Amino acid sequence: MVQSKAASVDDFMDEVAPQCRPALDRLRGLCRERFGADSELMAFGMPAYGPPKLPWIAFNSQKQHIAFYVGESAMAAFPERLQGIDHGKGCVRWRKPEAMDFDLIADMLDHVKVRTQGG
Repeated sequence: MVQSKAASVDDFMDEVAPQCRPALDRLRGLCRERFGADSELMAFGMPAYGPPKLPWIAFNSQKQHIAFYVGESAMAAFPERLQGIDHGKGCVRWRKPEAMDFDLIADMLDHVKVRTQGG
């Protein structure tokens, strides 16, 4: 799934591979805890959180990995914890859902929340 045509995040979640669903449910839950269900939307064909035109956070289920788009600021805040994890300037990628570091994800979400909402 490169870019989903799902109308809602619920529809998106129904499309993902069964082996990825538990990890994506957990990731979605962490995003909703930080930013609220009312900030959830589909943007660029994936679940996203924040303002509609430029969301702060997004994630996607690709054929070979789960991608978590968190932005350059959050990536720069945790360089030592990203060692050994496939990542780019603003995105973290996991080939196996069970390898996802949810403590790191939660800390990155907290970083974005403080940066965008002041806490």
